[in-house]
Order: sequence, then structure tokens, then C-alpha cells
Amino acid sequence: MNYEEARVYLDNAAKYGSVLGLDNMKEMLARLDNPHDKLKFIHISGTNGKGSVLAYLSTVLKEAGYRVGRYISPALFRYRERIQVNEIFIEKDSLAAHVAAIKAAADAMEEEGLPHPTSFEIETALSFLYFKEKKCDIVVLETGLGGLDDATNVITTTVMEVIASISMDHMGVLGNTIEEIAAKKAGIIKPETLVVTMQQKKEAMQVVLDTAKEKNCSVMIASPKRAKDIHYGYEEQSFTYGGYDNLRISLAGSYQIANAVLAVEAVKGLVRLGYQITEEVLRSAFFHTKWPGRFTLIRKDPVFIIDGAHNRDAAQVLKESIELYFQNKKIYYIMGVFKDKEYDQILKTTAPFAEAIITIETPHNDRALPAQELAIAAAKYHNHVEAAKSIRDALDKSLSMAGKDDVIIAFGSLSFLGEITREMGESED
Repeated sequence: MNYEEARVYLDNAAKYGSVLGLDNMKEMLARLDNPHDKLKFIHISGTNGKGSVLAYLSTVLKEAGYRVGRYISPALFRYRERIQVNEIFIEKDSLAAHVAAIKAAADAMEEEGLPHPTSFEIETALSFLYFKEKKCDIVVLETGLGGLDDATNVITTTVMEVIASISMDHMGVLGNTIEEIAAKKAGIIKPETLVVTMQQKKEAMQVVLDTAKEKNCSVMIASPKRAKDIHYGYEEQSFTYGGYDNLRISLAGSYQIANAVLAVEAVKGLVRLGYQITEEVLRSAFFHTKWPGRFTLIRKDPVFIIDGAHNRDAAQVLKESIELYFQNKKIYYIMGVFKDKEYDQILKTTAPFAEAIITIETPHNDRALPAQELAIAAAKYHNHVEAAKSIRDALDKSLSMAGKDDVIIAFGSLSFLGEITREMGESED
């Protein structure tokens, strides 16, 4: 199997849908000699902020001299971005070889009457095989959906769990109350490990603490309210927290201070566990951490921001970032979402700040909400709404409307932000 054939196989695996539960994942991995059992993990769950915290921690560990695997989903620019070691994407040859092994295992399972592994299960197994091949010292892993029944939760060699902000997301799948959803997110906690959690809403916090106590875990709590000397900016920000003065970060968005505070607490936890991380490394890594697609500046004239605000909490922090950075600016939106997202609530929160809203259909995804349907929903909250025929059309419309001192924000599903960036000529893909 070559790389192109492997990619076709991976793309075709989407037809197997999404299935929660670990039985099939365990079966497949057993046939692949359980590569995950040879690795150590930092496992990250939560509703918002998982990816940013993963980026901070993997950058810190890399700069401290460790060989670090990171597995992220979805990718922004290209498929191989999902699986990295020390920020280098998986090689095409390795991807092809490991997918061939996975296909053999999946075919054998199907022949025996077992369900075929899903796309996410296959990708997760692929990451484990590659990280084992590269002899990673540690893997920073974020959950796909929830935690307890997520394919990534097959791991048993966790050294630390990190739980980012928990809020209402994927209702009906993960649960219908904050307590039910928190129970799924806290389901990644393994016995006698170190749990680092964001200070949660009261009901969610109690679930996390109860789960940790039941599993005999130590708990560290990150409190963004204790951050001081905060300076905001969409190119650089800084804050003081946890004994570190004037920590500088390059990630923008009002919420990135909270994410960085959680990452600081997690780094302190890693030091407690014996990892060699100096203050100099922490400072350098925090400033050099990149996480594209999260309130990311890709152009300055006019200012053009891309942001993965795809649920009600993310929409709220996008609103806060707009109020923080762009007071008295004319702002134009390009928006695309999946049909299973709370797009009405997202629009209600963000629409009042827009001069105009251009809707698009996120490409190459069955879950995409058609641009016209999104435009109809947006029209309830704004008088100037247009549905674009394509991403290129949306860019042309927004750039023709915006003056050099105005702001364009493309937001919603991460799945179209990479294409936006490519069309703008800002990607090296």
C-alpha cells in the first residue's frame, strides 16, 4: 500500500460513522500488538481549550528535550498534521505502512462478523503505531468526543489527565445536564494518577473531584481568576500566575489566558512527577506555542482572523475577544458550521457585532449545514446576510466590503479554516 492508497482507505472509512465504546478499539489494537501499552500519555478532555492546552504542553516538553507525540483532530491544513512527533508530521511512508497493517486487522475483524473500525478508531490506532515506532517519551493526546467512551480512552498508561473547561456540548450524545457531560469528560481519569483540572462550574467541579477521589488521584486546580497583570493583544499577550511573572504568549483570544493558566498548572504537575522542565524552557515554549485556527491572525490589511468558534461557549469567548480587541471597528463575518451544532445560539451571541454576515457550506463533509440554511438562520439576527457559493466567493465578497482599517473574522467549524487560509495564500501546504 502506498500513501495515496492509504489516504483513499482512510477517507473511505468515514462511511463507518462514529461509534462510542471501546470494545472494537480494544479488539483492533490487540491484533496490532497493543502499541499504546508501550507509551506514556497526558490525556486531555474538556469542551473548549483542549487543543490549545495540548499545544502548550507538547511544546514545553519538546523544548525540555523530550520526544513528544501529539495527536489532534481535525487537521487544519493537511491530513498528516493530525499525527506529529516534535511538531514534525508523520511521514508518508510510515503512514502507508501502518495503515496497511490496520487494514489487515480490520478486514480480519469484518470477516469474523465483528464491526469494521470507524475512521476515528483507525486514526487513533495509526497514531499509537507511529508513536511506538518513533519511541516517544510521552504522548499528549486529546479526546475526540467526550472521554469515557471515546476511542482514545483505551489507554491505561496515563501519567496525567488534564480537564479543560467543561460546558454543554454534544447534548443527547454525552448527556443533557452539565453533570452528565462532566461525568463523560472525567471518564478519562485512571487510578492513582495526577489530575489537573480547570476550575469548573460548581456542578461539573463536583463530578471531577468525586471521580478523582474514587480513583485515589491527586488533584491540582487551575484558577484563571488568580492570574494578574494581564495584558491583552491579538499579536502578543502576557500574564502573571503560579509564581511566574510576565509570561508571554503568542496565541490570541481572551480565553487563551485561561488556557495558558491551565497549562502552567499542568507543567507544575509534570515537574512534581519528575519531568525536567526549567522556568526558562516554560517561558520560551509558551511564547513559541502555535495553535492555528484559534483566533489566529492571518493578515493585517485588513485584519483577518480565523477562529474555531463552533458551540455556545466558544461563541461567547469569541464575542469577548471582539469586545476586547476590536472596539469601534467594522467587522465582517464569514461563517460555516455543521448542522448538528448550536448555530442559532452562536448567531444570537455574535451577530450584533457584525457589519455583514457571509455564510458558507463547509466543504467535503456530510455534516455541513448548507450556506442558504445558515443564511436564513442568520437573517433572524442581522439585516445584512449573504450566502456565498464557495469559500473563494465568500472571501471575494468580504474583501470587497472591508476597508483597510476594518476586520474580517472567519469562524465556525475548524474544517473550513484551513481552506480559507490556503485561499488567502497564507499556508505553505
